[in-house]
Amino acid sequence: MRCPYCSHKEDKVVDSRSTSDGSAVRRRRECLQCGRRFTTYEYVEEMSLMVIKKDGRRESFDRKKLLAGIVKACEKRPISIEKMEEIVSSIEHAIQRKSSREISSQAVGELVMERLKHLDDVAYVRFASVYRQFRDIGQFMNELEGILTKGKKKAKKR
Repeated sequence: MRCPYCSHKEDKVVDSRSTSDGSAVRRRRECLQCGRRFTTYEYVEEMSLMVIKKDGRRESFDRKKLLAGIVKACEKRPISIEKMEEIVSSIEHAIQRKSSREISSQAVGELVMERLKHLDDVAYVRFASVYRQFRDIGQFMNELEGILTKGKKKAKKR
C-alpha cells in the first residue's frame, strides 16, 4: 500500500475491523517512512454475471428483470413478494456457485421454472407459456397434463 502523504510503499496495520454491514474490512495503517496514519477499505470483488441470450447477445445479469418476470407470473396468486425475492436470491446464488461467469437465458429460465413448479402450479404454467413460447394449444395441454398427473400422484399418497 502506498502512503497517500509521502508515497512510501511500506506501512503497518494498526487496527483492522469489519464495516457495520460486513461488506468490507476497514484497516488503519501507519506509514513506516513519515509516521502518518491513513485508512483503507477492502471489498470483495463482485463477480459480474453475463446472460447469453437466444440470439447470442450477452447482457449483464439483472436481478430486477428476473424479479419482474416472476412477479408477472405470480400476479393475483397468493404468493408474497418476499417469497418471490427468495426465489430470485436462490437463483442468483445458484448461478454464482457455478465456475463460469456466463449462463444461458435458457438455463436461467429452467431454474425459475424448477422453483415455480414447487411453489404454485398456475405461476409455473404462466411462466412456462412465455418462456417456452408454446406454438399451439397442444404443447400447452401437454404441460397442463404433466401438472395434473403430478397432482393426482400427490393425492394418492395422502
